[in-house]
Parts: sequence; C-alpha cells; structure tokens
Amino acid sequence: MSESSSYVFTSESVTEGHPDKVCDQISDAILDAVLAKEIALAEQGYISPTGQPADPQAVRCACETLATTGLILVTGEIRTQAYVDVPAIVREVLLDIGYDRAKYGFDGTTCGVLNAIHEQSPDIAQGVDCSWEAQSGTDDDVYSKTGAGDQGMMFGYACNETPTLMPLPIFAAHRLAERLAYVRKQALIPYLRPDGKTQVSVRYVDGKPQSIETIVLSTQHAEEVTHQELEADVIEQVIKPVMDDLGFDITNTELFINPTGRFVVGGPMGDAGLTGRKIIVDTYGGMGRHGGGAFSGKDCTKVDRTGAYAARWVAKNVVAAGLADRCEVQIAYAIGVAHPVSLMVDTFGTNKVDEALIEQAVRHVFDLRPAALIEDLDLRRPIYRKTSNYGHFGRELPEFSWERTDRVDQLKSYIQQA
Repeated sequence: MSESSSYVFTSESVTEGHPDKVCDQISDAILDAVLAKEIALAEQGYISPTGQPADPQAVRCACETLATTGLILVTGEIRTQAYVDVPAIVREVLLDIGYDRAKYGFDGTTCGVLNAIHEQSPDIAQGVDCSWEAQSGTDDDVYSKTGAGDQGMMFGYACNETPTLMPLPIFAAHRLAERLAYVRKQALIPYLRPDGKTQVSVRYVDGKPQSIETIVLSTQHAEEVTHQELEADVIEQVIKPVMDDLGFDITNTELFINPTGRFVVGGPMGDAGLTGRKIIVDTYGGMGRHGGGAFSGKDCTKVDRTGAYAARWVAKNVVAAGLADRCEVQIAYAIGVAHPVSLMVDTFGTNKVDEALIEQAVRHVFDLRPAALIEDLDLRRPIYRKTSNYGHFGRELPEFSWERTDRVDQLKSYIQQA
C-alpha cells in the first residue's frame, strides 16, 4: 500500500463474553493459578512425594479450553508440583464474566466441566530444560541453558498513531469492547449480556489516520429490549464516549448496531469457543503480520508467547526512540535452541536512520534468548489472565512489562556512536 494513497483499514475486537475469549481467560486463569501455587510452595520449601522440589522455573503449561452449550472442556499439558482446582477456576472465570444464569445462555454454577489435562511430553521438556547449546557445549552462558519451547516465527509491531504506539483501528476497537463490558457491569445499560464484538474502519491519507469511516458493534441483549432502544443507548453510552476520548467526530461515521436486528442467543450457547482463535484480536488487528501461534494458556518458555512479547517490546522501543514511525520485528526460533535463528526489522520506509543500523542496534541492546527475556520482562508471574481481554499490546499496565520503553536511551546511544 503506497503511503501517498487514501485507503480504509478495519480491525475488530471482542468482549470478554465472546466464547473464544471465555476460553482464553480460562486457560490463562489456570496458568496463573499454577504459577501462584508453585511460587507459594517453593517459598515453603515443599518437596513432592517423589522427591521433586517445588520450582516455578520448572513449570510448563500449554492449557487449551473448549466451550459449548452447557459444557467446558479443559485439556492440554501441564508440568507442576502444584495441585489446582480446575473446575473451581473455570466456574470463577465464568461467573466473573457474567455468565451466572441460564437465560444468558450459560451458567458457571451449573455447567459441566471436564478436565482432560495431562503432563508435558518429556521429549519436549528435555530441549527446554537443557538447550542444544548446553548439550553440545557450544555456549555455557547461563541464558543459553534454556532452549526455546517450540519452533516458529513471531512478529511485533509499533507505530506512532496512538499514545501507546498501537495502530488506531485495533486500539479503538478494543476501547469500544472495554466500554461495552463496563456499561454492562455498571448497569448503565442493564439489559446487555456478556457476548459482543466491535469493529472500526479508519481512513488513512498519506499513511496517517484521518477519520473513522465505519463502526460496527454487536452486543448480546435481553429478549425484551427493542432494537431502537438498544441502538440509542449504545451510541450514547458506548460509542460517543470512546470516540470523544480518542478525539474523533463521528457525525459522518456510518454506524451499524446489531445489524441483524437481534442478538439474544450468545456466548458458548450461540457459538462454540476455543482457546487461541482470536490471535489477530490479541495482537495488531491485522495491521502487523502474525506468526500463527496463540498466547493464552502458555507459560513463558513457549516462544509463541514470549517471542511475540519480545518483538513488541523491541518494535515499541524503536518507534519511541524516534528511529522510525512504524516498525515490525520478526524473531524466529528452533525448538530446544536458545539463540534465535533469525531477526528482521522492517520500518516500511519510515526510518530516520539506516535500517541496517537499527537492526544492529536491536541486536546489541536486546538479548532475545528465552531465559534472558523471561528475566528481563519478569514473566514468571501470575499475570496472564489480565492479558486475555482487550489486547496483549497497547495497554500500559504494571504487569505488561513488554510495553515499557526502557531501552530507548540505549538504542539512541548505539546509533549515535555507530
């Protein structure tokens, strides 16, 4: 797409009651519970009956969830010394979302919960516990002893369109979804139900966002409400406040509110849900590329998650340093190998200094081995359920260490001295 052209770009988000997001939250809540319990046991000096000490660094988790009418199935692979009550965690998440009665399409108190979790394969574990570098004797550095938990490529993206250096379409879609959940939980629109989706189309001119062309918002609702009432309330209580905060006049914006006219049946009753099926919602709304790996339910040795967080960290610092207006970073790993097999930096012609020099600066400033990233970003914490709604990126919360712009000065220094 030429920077000088005019075009419209669209991104979507979903609320926490969307069935796929229900599953993401359950998977991440189980991961958090395992981490919290393992940390607590380690502090107590716990030793298992088989002689294994509790150790947060030994936790491995790849938890997957499926939701359908009246049923949650939890599966995947977990290695831990900690017992966590999976059905209780599932029900707590469902009730917190707002699925607490059958007439909403799902009841966390009475639904069925099946637990089919088993232990991680030792073939996978051995390459993470002792990397190729350590086994071959090619690198005995402490950060080279932990191998990547899988092969694959991860992308990170940043641009200067919003204060958090996220693309405007996905940033706006997330804010609408957040507001939709807020007005429901605060009973500002009391007849809303948990399931919902948002979509924002932004017109770009010369590569810069100029206007909001279209907003699509679909929300589950009580049966008795009229479409006219819902449309008026959503525009007044959801769309206008968010667009005002973003500084956009929506007088000429086309609005579609529940365009089918009815959205009573929703959540897992209306559509089956799966962990990891909203990976574009989780990242950049399609503006940046995606390596294909989902995040939720995966511990920090899984580079699908940690590599993507690292790539965002790098890209955001490059843009925050003023080295480019847009930056995309790709990192690739081999399973069981600590060092990335490739690194690519693309600034789409917006770079202020030579792009090759930016890549050199990134290689110098950032250690992209998984063990180094886990330490630098403090990823062995029970922080992950909070990531599972409204985007893993662009929310500058204390837990979101990959959103820090703490390497700006080092990048600038390297560039100046080169």
